[in-house]
Amino acid sequence: MRGGAAPVTEPHAQIVVDERMLAAELQGDDARPASADVAAYALRLGDDALILAQQLSRWIARAPELEEDVALGNIALDLLGHARSLLRFSGAYDGRSEDDLAYFRDEAEFRCAWLFEQDNGDFAHTIARQLVASGYLFELYTDLQRSTDPALAAIAGKAVKEVEYHRDHAVQWTLRLAGGTAESRRRMVQALADIWPYVDELFRDDDLVDRLGGVAVRPATLRSRFDAVVAAVLAEEDLDVPAGPIAAGGGRAGRHFPTLGPILAEMQSLARRHPGATW
Repeated sequence: MRGGAAPVTEPHAQIVVDERMLAAELQGDDARPASADVAAYALRLGDDALILAQQLSRWIARAPELEEDVALGNIALDLLGHARSLLRFSGAYDGRSEDDLAYFRDEAEFRCAWLFEQDNGDFAHTIARQLVASGYLFELYTDLQRSTDPALAAIAGKAVKEVEYHRDHAVQWTLRLAGGTAESRRRMVQALADIWPYVDELFRDDDLVDRLGGVAVRPATLRSRFDAVVAAVLAEEDLDVPAGPIAAGGGRAGRHFPTLGPILAEMQSLARRHPGATW
C-alpha cells in the first residue's frame, strides 16, 4: 500500500457482538478484581489507553487529510473503550467508577508510561508514537488473552483485534512518510529518534508483575517480538532502528513527564467544574 491512503479502522458496528460478550463476562463474579494487585495492574493498562486516546482525539479536525480525521478518531474511540473496560474493572475493587478514576485523580495517582504522555508533535511524531504504542499493545494483549483472570483475558481478547488495525495503520503511514519526499523522510527519521528513548520503560518488569504470575504479562518477554516487527518495518525503507539515550521513565510509580499535567487539566476540567453532572 506504499504511497496510497492509510486504511481506516473497521466500523464499530462490526464489533457489537464482542462488546456484548465482554459486557456479559464482566457482569459475573470476576467483575471485581481478586486483589489490590490485580486492580493496580488493570489501572496501569487503563491509564495507558486513556491518555493515548486523549492525545489522539486532538487530531480531529486537524489531521493532514479528512480520512485521517476519521481514522485517528476511530483509533481514539477504540482506546477509550479499552480504557473504560480496564478502569471499570480496576475501580470495582474499592467502589470507584471509571469516571472517578479518569476525572478525579491527580497527576501522581496515574500509572501510565511516559510514551503515552508524549506530545503529538507533527504528524510524523504521532505516527512514530503510534508505531511503538500499537506494536507494544498488540504483543501485550496477545499474551494477556491467556491471563488466569477471566475479566482481563476477556478485555484483551476484544482489544487485540482492534489494536491489530491500529498497528497496520501506523505501519502504512511509517512507510508512506519514510518513502515519500525528502522532507517527509527527514521528519519520520527525526520522529523515531525522538520517540525511541521512551520505548524501554514499556518493557520493564517490576514487583507488581512479579507478584501477579499467571495474571499479568511479563513486559520483558514481549521485547524481542516487538523489536523484530519494528525492525522489519523500518528495513522496508532502509531505516535503522534508532539508538541513543534511554529515558528514566517512572510513570508506573507516579513520576510523570511534564506533559501529563496539561493533558489532565484539559481532560478533567469539565467534570471537575461540574461534579456529578449528567447529560
